[in-house]
Amino acid sequence: MLEGTRTPWSYFLIRLLFKFALKIFYGTIVVENADYVPKTGEPCVVCANHSNSLTDALLLVTSVPQRRRNMLRLTAKSTQFGKKTFTSWLIESAGTVPIKRRKDFGGQAVDNVMVMGHLMDALELGDAVCFFPEGASRFHPTIAPLKTGVARLVSDVLSRNRHNPDFEISILNCSITYMHRQHWRSDVLVTFHPPMRFTPKNNPELLDPVEYGDIRMLTARMHQQISSGTLDSPSWDLVRTSKLAARMYAPLGTRMSLGDYVRVARTFLDAFKLTAVTANRDANGSTTASSSESEKTEMRVEIQELGKLRQDLKAYQDALSKWGVKDDRIRIPLSRSTILRRIFIRLSWTLFLGLISIPGLVLWCPIFITTYIAVRNFKKTGPIWDTWDEIAQYKLVYGLISGLCVYFGTILVTLPIAPITAVVVPMVMWMALRWMEDAVSAFRAVAALARLLLVRDRTLAEIGAVRKDLYERVTKLAERLGLPQDPERSFSESGGREKGRVRGRWESRAKYFSIRRRRKRDWNETLRLYDQVDYPEE
Repeated sequence: MLEGTRTPWSYFLIRLLFKFALKIFYGTIVVENADYVPKTGEPCVVCANHSNSLTDALLLVTSVPQRRRNMLRLTAKSTQFGKKTFTSWLIESAGTVPIKRRKDFGGQAVDNVMVMGHLMDALELGDAVCFFPEGASRFHPTIAPLKTGVARLVSDVLSRNRHNPDFEISILNCSITYMHRQHWRSDVLVTFHPPMRFTPKNNPELLDPVEYGDIRMLTARMHQQISSGTLDSPSWDLVRTSKLAARMYAPLGTRMSLGDYVRVARTFLDAFKLTAVTANRDANGSTTASSSESEKTEMRVEIQELGKLRQDLKAYQDALSKWGVKDDRIRIPLSRSTILRRIFIRLSWTLFLGLISIPGLVLWCPIFITTYIAVRNFKKTGPIWDTWDEIAQYKLVYGLISGLCVYFGTILVTLPIAPITAVVVPMVMWMALRWMEDAVSAFRAVAALARLLLVRDRTLAEIGAVRKDLYERVTKLAERLGLPQDPERSFSESGGREKGRVRGRWESRAKYFSIRRRRKRDWNETLRLYDQVDYPEE
């Protein structure tokens, strides 16, 4: 086996810095199938969807276990290099390779021959190289058509080693799913797929001279695998509706693993995608020529039913948003006396947590203010589709810089007791963050319960009747899609002890006071004063 490039000390430092920043910004990062990652010494190209700018690269670097790979060589657009910015320093220090893009040079031809040569040399040494085949990050729920560069790179490496028929190179595809990519303390799912392995002996079609159709076919396989592990949707509206269907079908919250939740939502999403195509086009284009007229009619009726269910789910979610009520409160109605009692308990808890968080919040305030101003000014530079994919990056970078300034500033101010301050300040800030998360969650519950009191019983009864009908239709659809008939038992028992997941009421209550991470009730929770169920306009 090859040995791979020796990891520079700066990479260990940068990886540790990435891990720290991501741990603070995101509530839970769940990594699935890390054992699929080829070991150091096995040439590997890591590919992932690209929806969150630099944050995607940071996630991959920290998600690849060090026991499997000692280093992941990144690639980034060349315009990120040579700047006197913290972001540029991070990219260069991580050993990232610059890739020139035509769009960055006015559409003119660019020369990446030397860069690709370096990457091939690294792969032949047994390194792992990271690519984002979409070519650009974007704030959109759909995965863009993949560029053919990765397939060509694999073809070139195999061709250069055709004299060794057993030389093996892998493509490791990865799906990254952000619950809310730019929001603080949201959750992330990183799913690695079984690697695609190639050798000159088994894949002669990829040796020079190679047919363009074979390159496109390999790229299509990559696209299919990456999109199968995330919420790949033509619109935000479909994502919103699919998540609602998933919550109605399996209202388990974090008793269901994050991976199972995403897969259930994606199953509904794949079904609702059919409604995005006209019934006439679907009947003529999706069915085979041998399909009978009755089969075509049956398909059209099924698509119409899906379309009606999608519209009704959207209307139901709109009604919930209008009244500020959660689906769970419609599913399990509460008496007014119970609502008042819970308001008193949660309001008291909110005030208590807020009070004990004050010392830490004083230290957090400069970070909040700096990040808020930086993101607000950045949003003004362009439209949503071109800027919002970098919001998380800006929050991470400015939060990290301002956080380090606060940390070292407090040490300087308290220089006589600096050794104590160096330990106490991070502890106080972390506990303040934990208490603040619980306080915000409790306040959201108070607000939701208070709004529930303002809704008339007749209105709640009408919304409840709508939900009952929708639940029956969603359950029937889930059965047709092959989802478990008893999600309460199936998803609460399946899977292991993933990060952020709770199993049973006792564990749920015990983890509420966990120092490491907050026990969430819903994978859609973020550190905001309102529940995040809506998305930007298309």
